[in-house]
Amino acid sequence: MNPTVIINILRFIALLAVQVAVFNQLNLFGFINAYPYILYIILYPANGNKAVLLLSAFFMGVLQDQFCDTGAHAVACVTLAYLRPAFFRFSFGVSYEYQTIKINDRLSPERVIFIFLSVITHHFILFMMELFRFDLILDVLLRTIVTTLFTLIISIITIYLIKPGKQQ
Repeated sequence: MNPTVIINILRFIALLAVQVAVFNQLNLFGFINAYPYILYIILYPANGNKAVLLLSAFFMGVLQDQFCDTGAHAVACVTLAYLRPAFFRFSFGVSYEYQTIKINDRLSPERVIFIFLSVITHHFILFMMELFRFDLILDVLLRTIVTTLFTLIISIITIYLIKPGKQQ
């Protein structure tokens, strides 16, 4: 079995387990949560199988929905997985075309933009699907912005904690 496949399976299990055990239990100010489980979708290899990504994003969202008793995570995860190549092209330009991107390398503006676009898109779709009323758009925007900031901080810290060491 390919080491990349094993790493992705372990990442899927670990991020979902941490999300369920830790971050689903946190609730700051009554509505702020963090959703670092989407790091699985963000860190999936750029040259990986897109059908596998869409399918695994769906299952990750369904499992998160089961633990949260909602129905919006699957939609948000699949949408993020679908839009991911467009975010890559926007953030990295030509580097994406040659597939020379590794998200967990050093911090750069392109990587931060890519992670930010991914997180804010996921959260906006998630909260729109949860509330599903246009008269609550200000609530959706407030939740999206605050939760995006919290998730972005947690995600960047997590990426650099699990970053593999430099090989010499």
